[in-house]
Amino acid sequence: MTTIKLPQPHCFLHTFVTIENMRRVIPSLLLFLLAPISAYSQAIQYAPERKIWLLNTTHSSYAIGVNSEGQLQNLYWGGPLWRTDDITNAAQYRDLSSFDPHQMLENEEYPGWGGPRFYQPALKIMRANGDRDLVLHYRSHRMGQNDLEIVMKDIRDDIEVTLHYRVYPEEGMIRRYSTIQNKTKAPITVESAQSATWYMPPGDGYRLSYLSGRWAAETQLNREPIHEGMKIIESRLGHTGHNFNPWFAVDRGDAAEEHGSVWFGALAWSGNWRISVEQTPYQQVRVTGGLNTFDFSYSLKPGESLDTPEFYAGYAANGFGEASRLLHHLELMDIEPHGAKARVRPVLYNSWEATEFNVNEQGQKALAEKAAKLGVELFVMDDGWFGKRNTDRAGLGDWFVNKEKFPNGLNPLIEYVNKLGMDFGLWVEPEMVNPDSDLYRAHPDWVMNFPGRPRSELRNQLVLNLARSDVRDYIYSALDKLASDYKIKYFKWDMNRIFSEPGWPEEAPAEQRKLWVQYVRNLYDIIDRLRAKHPYLEIESCSGGGGRIDLEILKRVEEFWTSDNTEAFDRLRIQEGFSQAYAAKFMSAWVTDVPNMNGRSTPLKYRFLVAMQGALGIGANLNKWTDEDTKLATDMVTLDKRIRNTVQEGSLYRLLSPRMGDVTANEYVSQDGKEAVLFAFRHSQQYMTQVPPIGLQGLDPRGVYKLESIDGKLVSQQSEMSGAYLMQYGLQLKLTGDYDSTAVLLHRVQ
Repeated sequence: MTTIKLPQPHCFLHTFVTIENMRRVIPSLLLFLLAPISAYSQAIQYAPERKIWLLNTTHSSYAIGVNSEGQLQNLYWGGPLWRTDDITNAAQYRDLSSFDPHQMLENEEYPGWGGPRFYQPALKIMRANGDRDLVLHYRSHRMGQNDLEIVMKDIRDDIEVTLHYRVYPEEGMIRRYSTIQNKTKAPITVESAQSATWYMPPGDGYRLSYLSGRWAAETQLNREPIHEGMKIIESRLGHTGHNFNPWFAVDRGDAAEEHGSVWFGALAWSGNWRISVEQTPYQQVRVTGGLNTFDFSYSLKPGESLDTPEFYAGYAANGFGEASRLLHHLELMDIEPHGAKARVRPVLYNSWEATEFNVNEQGQKALAEKAAKLGVELFVMDDGWFGKRNTDRAGLGDWFVNKEKFPNGLNPLIEYVNKLGMDFGLWVEPEMVNPDSDLYRAHPDWVMNFPGRPRSELRNQLVLNLARSDVRDYIYSALDKLASDYKIKYFKWDMNRIFSEPGWPEEAPAEQRKLWVQYVRNLYDIIDRLRAKHPYLEIESCSGGGGRIDLEILKRVEEFWTSDNTEAFDRLRIQEGFSQAYAAKFMSAWVTDVPNMNGRSTPLKYRFLVAMQGALGIGANLNKWTDEDTKLATDMVTLDKRIRNTVQEGSLYRLLSPRMGDVTANEYVSQDGKEAVLFAFRHSQQYMTQVPPIGLQGLDPRGVYKLESIDGKLVSQQSEMSGAYLMQYGLQLKLTGDYDSTAVLLHRVQ
């Protein structure tokens, strides 16, 4: 009989167990050994005697508590913890002076503007009598498996705020938003409604990362020290905006791609938003985000409530790369419309650059034939198919087929595209109207306007006031009819200008500024209803490029039009910034003709490899391609179909940044770790200098990988290498001259 000696944890006794008894003993032993670790799987812990909540994920923990005065305080945000006993109750601060009251030193979880509080509030209101003081205290809470709701109330009036928390244990993220409810007997006006305030651990020396830009230069990554004072990133344009994206990351000033602590978050809202990053004189760094206070006023009658946008955030112990991968995983699993069941993005062709407004049945069929031979799976007809749309000066709003261009309607073209083995998609811009249109002539009151004031035209168009229910219903009906009458798989939903004159004269003056919020809500309502009725329908969010990219619209669309700038070298930086917050699967990336923007010409292979780092699309004029171009494109499309699961759904490692040197390199590792693909690009070689070895990431160091070069640019002749060598030493590539590029595929064989 065999005897096994097992140590009993936390004591010096030993238990002797026979093989026959192991089935009974080992489960109990494992439970004892793993008791601390099992706490990580409990998403929300609560210590009732101290009123402390601990929200746990695999990568982080977040703690809040109620102090002796009844105020809700942030207690911790950082790496994972496993017991509430370690968490210190909120410190009882004393006034430093009459100019530095203790309220200014505290980390209030959701501060109202009241008492001696003069930092950025989460909520500011005004009562009918002009009273603006608001002090919120804990009242009650409700807990579920992954959800927590904490109700706070003003110290005098029945003005309630419910804080909503959702924990994503596996994704390492937390989602927050608030509900503001007027339970008084008189109306109140909300002047600032923020979703959440996030606090970094006490200290200074922090650094902020954020995305800025403009049309054709979106998602440019910025990193700068956080100093005392306030930094604002925002949109007050009516949509998410090109100038800033609602994402942030904060580190201690020393984080890099794969090391260092990073706190990060993304606000989910497609209208006016605002994120403030504030360092106080008291070594506090706080991030507050929600609805923009610009031109904002939201009245609440008795019994009415307002929900703020959702604000997602997380903590990564291993740098900006891990922060991105956590956010990407959340998007892929829980935010995109079909989650883990969503298909990989198909190879797309769009007709705009080939035809612009000069679309017709025969011309589109000819393009469709060429696209199908390349291996394209989704054919999208762009602008010019409707109304009297021959230029951008007319036709917007008239969503009926132009009979001169398509005398038999769209069905013959769609059927032809489908017979070629491709789905059919259509460009629409439903939120806009040209003054030269039947819709505007019938309903000039449907656009945003201040009576008697100018109506500013941008791109010869005006913005329909989607906050109106009749406008909302018209847009839904027009799109529903298209999706019902035709076999349309995909809408390229565009929005080609910002708001101006945001008046709503049909509403009372006190209600008119609700337009900013109600417009966005009705936009969501239209898409939600369309998707419910047409579950096969897919949508691309486009706003003159990257003007509507955020997590809330991502719940309703399959991909984003990243930028109107498709010039491949520029795209490396645009795509790097995009990847900080959004997964490659959602990044529409096209191959277009050259010379492109900037008058630059890059090789076709270079253009394809840049675009294959997202959802591959082709926007070139295929009528001008040579046989050599067509052959290369066909090979590249075939390659994309081999690797797109890894690229679109795998883990991204940004190895070499286009901001930092001559070579850019990105690696994607499949979910199961069996496949990887390395993309590398060189801008311009000097002095015959060779590219140093590029160290890979995310591989199994004990695994052996078969290497497959797409073009023979690997220096090494070895066909197999270990993960350890590939990560410690790397791959050396033969990239020479200007705009050289390559890709290497890795397949784990052991």
